Amino acid sequence: MGSKSQPRKSWQEKLADSKDLPKVVEINDKMSKRWGTGTVVIPAPREVAEIMGKVPRGKLITINEIREILAERHCASIGCPITTGIFAWVAAHAAEEAATEGKRETIPYWRTLKSRGVINEKYPGGVETQKRLLEGEGHKIIQKGKNYLVADFEKCLMR
Repeated sequence: MGSKSQPRKSWQEKLADSKDLPKVVEINDKMSKRWGTGTVVIPAPREVAEIMGKVPRGKLITINEIREILAERHCASIGCPITTGIFAWVAAHAAEEAATEGKRETIPYWRTLKSRGVINEKYPGGVETQKRLLEGEGHKIIQKGKNYLVADFEKCLMR
């Protein structure tokens, strides 16, 4: 009489699951207080990962820039901040999972920062791992309050 539970999806499977995305939707009344009017693109997880994967050594990108790229690509007013952030997190975990499986080409997720150059503490290994990886690529990390950020990150942005 046991219930059959589905095996958990791997991070790479989650990344590959498009869920009928991307899609562009009208910004509704509830959202417009925060994001204005127009349209918002809800990206596919793979799209976010693909943009993150194009950041070369020594360069950086922020979630906001990824959102701008997505908005341009889909002719939308904005890229969804919530799903873009979630999918960047999924991409980071999928990359780490792929690396532990010995795959060589993985996403350099540590080069994707939160706004204002802040390191994303929710990525695999937390701040310490990303700090080490970023410093290994020549970036200087500084602490501001509880946050760790890349000093002069603007000079290293892709766009």
